Amino acid sequence: MQIRVNGKALEVAATTLAALLNELDYEDAMVATALNQNFIRKADRMTTPLKDGDAVEVLVPKQGG
Repeated sequence: MQIRVNGKALEVAATTLAALLNELDYEDAMVATALNQNFIRKADRMTTPLKDGDAVEVLVPKQGG
């Protein structure tokens, strides 16, 4: 399916937000996620379905000063 991740068009096999994070190698990272501009809690990622055309944001916290 075609979705946008952080503004970039991608073809993915994932059907849930959790599966997408796994597919993109974020499964062990501390990240914040949004689907179509709505924040998705970590606890809800496994049950959050993806559909063609969705926009996903994956935000990785930065450290340092």
